Amino acid sequence: MLHPSYSDLMKVVNSEVEPGEAPVVNSRYSIVMATSKRARQIIGGDEPLVNAKETKPLSIAVEELNQGKIKILTDEE
Repeated sequence: MLHPSYSDLMKVVNSEVEPGEAPVVNSRYSIVMATSKRARQIIGGDEPLVNAKETKPLSIAVEELNQGKIKILTDEE
């Protein structure tokens, strides 16, 4: 099981959305795509933005998203 859960990650990503606006993320697919893209950047040599206990790039990417260190941009951004 993934910790934090998908629903927790979606809450973090959508936390800055004003009431009445469309959420940035409304599916687990968006979370998976964003974290996998970030994990590939870490594998490619980017420095992690968090001090993670894990050494796995995907775990680091999930923690970065959970702590709000990375953002998922909408198509308009």
